[in-house]
Amino acid sequence: MTETGVIYTAASAPVTAPEPGMLRQVLAYNPHLMLVRHQFEKGWAGARHSHPHHQLVYVVQGHIRFQAQGQSWDMHSGDSIVVNGGIEHQAAALENSEVLDVFTPYREDYAR
Repeated sequence: MTETGVIYTAASAPVTAPEPGMLRQVLAYNPHLMLVRHQFEKGWAGARHSHPHHQLVYVVQGHIRFQAQGQSWDMHSGDSIVVNGGIEHQAAALENSEVLDVFTPYREDYAR
């Protein structure tokens, strides 16, 4: 991370596979904000979890099911949702999907 005030990340940023069925690519970030691309294989289901970061989820392509606070949303290309920090949530891919996540503040655990 640079402290110049402008952060550029090439599309060739490293891609990791933190769990089966998920690819993660950390894009531009600073201590206040982080952009992450996730690719989910059909059938992937994430664990229910929470974190202190506010999260904006934008579905680029595909179809996911997002659950939080006893509610469920089927999300398709162009759909988005915001989850406040500390709220338990979970997602699952109903078809191969690409999702952009924005976190504030940035996820130190993803930046490593």
